[in-house]
Amino acid sequence: MRIVNGVILFLTLGSLAISCDSKPAPTGADAPQPLTEAEAAYFQEQGQRLAQTAFEVLSSRLQAAMAQDGPAGAIAYCQVVANPLLDSLAQARQATIRRTSLKIRNPLDAPDSLEQQALQQYADRVDRQEALAPEVKLVDGQTVAYYAPIKVQPQCLACHGESGKTLNPVAENALRSAYPEDQALGYRDGDWRGLWSIRFIRDPKQFVQ
Repeated sequence: MRIVNGVILFLTLGSLAISCDSKPAPTGADAPQPLTEAEAAYFQEQGQRLAQTAFEVLSSRLQAAMAQDGPAGAIAYCQVVANPLLDSLAQARQATIRRTSLKIRNPLDAPDSLEQQALQQYADRVDRQEALAPEVKLVDGQTVAYYAPIKVQPQCLACHGESGKTLNPVAENALRSAYPEDQALGYRDGDWRGLWSIRFIRDPKQFVQ
């Protein structure tokens, strides 16, 4: 079950990191121009809004499913509804949105190469006990990626916690059936779990003064 987790969101440009993909970049006139300060601020704000909206919608739907059908019913609900719901929210913003992690539950949430790189960078910061903040990265001349860390909250532990402790026994049995290769377990309150991964289409024309 893909329990929705809290998102740490920062609005200040001081917390904003801007970088390019690690692939060899074109040179000369064909090289994509770096994000301007206005673009960076815009995509930071849009990413925050979309991640927060997705969190609120998924969280409310999940709580309703949990209240009506219990942990097993909520797992079934998430398995079927979560990704299509995210897709519908993203399409309204002409974006794509995913939740991904180094320890996935649903195979559909496996990171692509760029997300894998971002996840490893965040994992390294966790190891160094550094603060985690959202980032905006220029993927190429037409695409901008926004990443925001997901941290485990108390309500997440029923389906992402430690077996025999915080993990709900009913949920644990349902998860074994629904996700035989589930890795998204064993978390504690406050642990870093993964990223919101949002990609936008870049249109520099809209920032022309």
